[in-house]
Amino acid sequence: MKAERSGGARSAIRAAAGDQPKKKTDFKKVLPEIWKLVRPRRWLLLSGLCLMAVNRVAGLVLPASTKYLIDTVLRQHHAEKLLPLVGVVFGATAIQAITSFSLTQLLSKAAQRMIAELRQKVQQHIGLLPVSFYDSNRTGTLVSRIMTDVEGVRNLIGTGLVEFLGGLMTAILAFAVLMHTSHKITLIVFAVISAFVIILQSAFKKIRPIFRERGKITAEVTGRLTESLGGVRVVKGYHAESREAGVFSQGVQRLLDNVMKSLTALSLMSFTATTVLGIVGGIVILMGGREVLNHQLTLGDYFQYNMFLAFMVAPVFQIVNIGTQLTEAIAGLDRTLEILGEMDEFSDPKRTVTMGEIRGDVVFDDVRFSYEAEKPVLHGISLEARPGTVTALVGSSGSGKSTIISLICGFHNPDSGKVLVDGIDLSTVRLDNYRSQLGVVLQESFLFDGTIRENVVFSYPGATDEQFLEACRIARVDEFAERFPEGYDTIVGERGVKLSGGQRQRLSIARAILADPRILILDEATSSLDSESEQMIQSGLSYLMQGRTTFVIAHRLSTIRRADQILVIESGSVLERGTHESLYALGGRYYDLYTRQHGLEMNLFLAPGEGGETVEETSTTT
Repeated sequence: MKAERSGGARSAIRAAAGDQPKKKTDFKKVLPEIWKLVRPRRWLLLSGLCLMAVNRVAGLVLPASTKYLIDTVLRQHHAEKLLPLVGVVFGATAIQAITSFSLTQLLSKAAQRMIAELRQKVQQHIGLLPVSFYDSNRTGTLVSRIMTDVEGVRNLIGTGLVEFLGGLMTAILAFAVLMHTSHKITLIVFAVISAFVIILQSAFKKIRPIFRERGKITAEVTGRLTESLGGVRVVKGYHAESREAGVFSQGVQRLLDNVMKSLTALSLMSFTATTVLGIVGGIVILMGGREVLNHQLTLGDYFQYNMFLAFMVAPVFQIVNIGTQLTEAIAGLDRTLEILGEMDEFSDPKRTVTMGEIRGDVVFDDVRFSYEAEKPVLHGISLEARPGTVTALVGSSGSGKSTIISLICGFHNPDSGKVLVDGIDLSTVRLDNYRSQLGVVLQESFLFDGTIRENVVFSYPGATDEQFLEACRIARVDEFAERFPEGYDTIVGERGVKLSGGQRQRLSIARAILADPRILILDEATSSLDSESEQMIQSGLSYLMQGRTTFVIAHRLSTIRRADQILVIESGSVLERGTHESLYALGGRYYDLYTRQHGLEMNLFLAPGEGGETVEETSTTT
């Protein structure tokens, strides 16, 4: 059994990355997007290219001076020309240093700004994606997409691109000088280097999918690690530290295997580069030596040729490193474009209706829905919730209650049938204004790692101090917040770990009160609390529910006794509907659920006409 659980956990990382076919980067798609990123900075990039040209020309002064030094200064004994020559070399070096500094300041900082902008763009887009996208993507994976994938993009406009283009320019200039010095040697050397470039091109085609896969594996490992750290109390509670370490180790091993593949390819390229360098050196020594002996080249020509040859060959071999950086950057950009290519909730051409202030009249008309084809979840749900009424959804786990709530929130659209709000088909409504009129209080209250004040005003950032304090008073937040030394500026910790369950729930209620919603959703808002905490919260909930269309999901049936209508949901269908009294008298599924919770003795006390009304009044919480 333990082995099964461990194996199942380990498969979490393998599932998404290891069992899917590798996807190659589509350069036809990526290159136009690169231009979109570069275009706003094209003048900055052009300035950088100009600086780079000056830098590379200045860098060629040193090798060009060797011929003059040997043939004129040394062989002809013109000692008076030595200092001017040194001055020219120092001047060129100073120009090279200044332009290098300027390039780094200009392009590297621009690249970092572009990364920041791209991260903001990706995060904003992900925030607008539908819930179904989050259902199929891990939080840690999305964090990796935002923070890691865009990081390599700096090489598209930063030092990586400069080195690549600068090396190419240097190679072209050096090639022109080499052809002028000895075209015979240069053409042979060029043929050998061209063969190496062809091998490099083939190698990069094979290594691109490896880099793309590396980004995917990194995202998967990061996702699992994020989950593990976020659930550290569960991990420690089940003494599963070693199992989680095993899962992470397997993910790291997969990442290591991927890196090893790329290192093997890079090693082969380095091996080939070294071999080519040796061949080129041998050719130059043999043919250059003969031309010097035959007086076709001077000694200065020969030394200058070797210097310029180094300036031509070095950039070609640098492509191994620079090309790897650019390939990784493009692979990361391709993954980023995948995210940006996802249609957000507000791009749906069907959603054209902008709702004003809603009344909260909610109708389900024969709604059918499934998350996966051939696996229906809801079967012809019909219901009507009038403004100011409370509708309770009860039933066993997996019966479809949460799916009904998801449809009300607009997280999904029905496969057939309609969800109507104030008579308008919700699938045609723009969701931004609609959702601003929803309020949600969940069983597990999600709080940000900020202050009490920041968590409460999250639903209405423009709230005044009076509105904020009034919401806290109604939800009884003031009773504990004002006892803290920092008051409402107290940090609640990640997910509110520094507060009790009841305190977190009261913060959620205060947040919902401040939002002033027209439709309120209470998803097991009190089921996990003790009786004392629940009693404190009920007054806030009662205030919150006044005059609003309220939907309550409840397993604690005593909390929904006063609901205007109760729907018993089983296997995606409405099995029973009515008030507490009518369903109790029916003696069906609701009666079954209710009596199981309260026991036979409690049922005798709660039976209508036997004093049960008073007893239940004292025990009920709604």
